[in-house]
Amino acid sequence: MELFKVKNDIPFMSYGKLTTAISLITFILAIFFLATRGLNFGVDFTGGTMMEVNYPQAADLNKIRQAVDSIGLKDATVQNFGSSRDVLIRLPVRTGITGSQLSEQMLASLKAADSSVQMSRVEFVGPQVGEELYENGALALLLVTAGIMLYLAMRFEWRFAVAAIIANMHDVVIILGFFAFFQWEFNLTVLAAILAVLGYSVNESVVVFDRVRENFRKMRKATVIHVIDNAITRTMSRTVITHFSTQLMVLSMLLFGGEVLHNFALALTIGILFGIYSSVLVACPIAMWLGVSRSNLIGDVEKKEGDKQEKVVEPDPSEFAS
Repeated sequence: MELFKVKNDIPFMSYGKLTTAISLITFILAIFFLATRGLNFGVDFTGGTMMEVNYPQAADLNKIRQAVDSIGLKDATVQNFGSSRDVLIRLPVRTGITGSQLSEQMLASLKAADSSVQMSRVEFVGPQVGEELYENGALALLLVTAGIMLYLAMRFEWRFAVAAIIANMHDVVIILGFFAFFQWEFNLTVLAAILAVLGYSVNESVVVFDRVRENFRKMRKATVIHVIDNAITRTMSRTVITHFSTQLMVLSMLLFGGEVLHNFALALTIGILFGIYSSVLVACPIAMWLGVSRSNLIGDVEKKEGDKQEKVVEPDPSEFAS
């Protein structure tokens, strides 16, 4: 299925130096913001108390935030959870006071502002548990990266594997840079979005790389630049359809999913937009500069096929003579 068909190949590789320079600048800026501002870790990683309260009518978040500030918890987050009547409050760890005592103080402050409030649930996350989640999340990210690199090296060639991993790490660091710069809360849902972006981005790289390998078989006299430009141009329609459909779903979560899904959808949106860019304009130029060629991808296959042809023995006509 194609929405449009481009007759002439677009010279993407002629802009390779420009696009990689832009990627390098954004990558360095993201690293800078991560180093200077850091991530705003949520309760999932830092530990703390999560309270869910509900009201018989729509909750007044400003009044709730004032109640939170009145007990000296300015770092707490208040957001709707599910509906306008349900509110999720994340309280950071405070030295010298237990989580149960803190939740009781919070509930008393809320009741003083509005006696109709009811406690739905309360959860405590200790600092040690948060540290374990942080370490396990980093390990999951490392294992996913290693698995993707191994898969690409087995399916294609090590140059493509290195190019794809650099492009995927580019996407991850850019997402983290956005969260560091704007100080959006980084929690487990955002980590799940980053892992999803890794798989999503590598899928686009595999589609382009597969067409590059196919072009090397068909376009025997074409240069590497021409082969890659043709592969990207011929997959453009598929890329537009796939990413547009995915972004529609993510956009619906971003606009209508509420505060709970907001950062998750935000990370996916950034990852999808930069994933398109990196799969085409970062991974392919890097693979080209690493020296990928026709012999790298299909040379061994042609050699095996040639050996088989050489082993074919023509029958002796005298054996069929009467």
